[in-house]
Amino acid sequence: MNKVTLKDKTFRINIPASEINKAVGEVAHRINTELKNKKPLFLSVLNGSFMFASDLLKKVTIDCEISFVKVSSYSGTHSTGTIKQLIGIDEDIKGRTVVIIEDIVDTGLTMEKVLQQLEILEPAEIKICTLLYKPEAFRKKFDLDYVAIVVPNDFLVGYGLDYDGLGRNLPDIYVLDK
Repeated sequence: MNKVTLKDKTFRINIPASEINKAVGEVAHRINTELKNKKPLFLSVLNGSFMFASDLLKKVTIDCEISFVKVSSYSGTHSTGTIKQLIGIDEDIKGRTVVIIEDIVDTGLTMEKVLQQLEILEPAEIKICTLLYKPEAFRKKFDLDYVAIVVPNDFLVGYGLDYDGLGRNLPDIYVLDK
C-alpha cells in the first residue's frame, strides 16, 4: 500500500520494510560485535518498540536477556511534553550492561526520563538503541549508541509507531501526507 488512511489522516509510504530490515540487521551486527562478552539486558520501551525489538533480537546472536518498560509522552500527532511511566523495570540491573530499545528518539524527553530512572539502579553502562532518530527535534545532551535510520522531523506511523493507537501493525513506515 502506497497510502493508508488512519482515522482522519492519510499517510504515504516513507521507509519500506526492506529498508527497515536492512537497517535493523546493521544495528544487530554492531551490537553483536561491540557487546560480545557483556550479556546485556535489552530493555524495550513499549508500546512503539515492540516490532523493532522483536526483529532486532532475532538478529542478535550474543547471550542476552530482554525486559520491557512502558512510558508514553504522545497524544495524537504531538508530544504532550509529559512523561507517564506505566510499567517499571523489575530486574536487578546493578553492574549490568543495559541496552534501551526505543522506536524513535525525537525531543529526547522520554529517553531522558528512562535514563534518570535507570541510573538510580546502578547499571555498569547504559546504551541507547533506536530505530529512528530525528536530529532536528532532539533537545537533550545524551548520546545515542545505535541508530538504525535518521529521519526528518515528520510525524511517522507504522512498524510499531501509531496514530492514536492505529497503524502499529503496518510493516512499512509512513509519513503524514500533507
